Amino acid sequence: MDFQGLIIGVITFVIIGVFHPIVIKSEYYIGKKIWPAFLVLGIFFIALSLFVNNVIISAVSGITGFTFLWSIKEIIEQEERVKKGWSPANPKKHYR
Repeated sequence: MDFQGLIIGVITFVIIGVFHPIVIKSEYYIGKKIWPAFLVLGIFFIALSLFVNNVIISAVSGITGFTFLWSIKEIIEQEERVKKGWSPANPKKHYR
């Protein structure tokens, strides 16, 4: 049996689960202006996936990279959710 697909699937599930609170906390404390850091990290992990010989590590790097890129969209949408009152707002930040 080959468990690589199963391992990659479980790790993908964990990565997505970990990024959910990262997006919420990033927007809460910093705001959507954090998106360039997510872009740089996304590109880094995607590039890293091209140079790693191990299939699992390469896949996890690529998945992490694309999750960073997807999180850019989610951070922007998180700000909208805060404005609508669906998520808690940071009282120290001013939302326009």
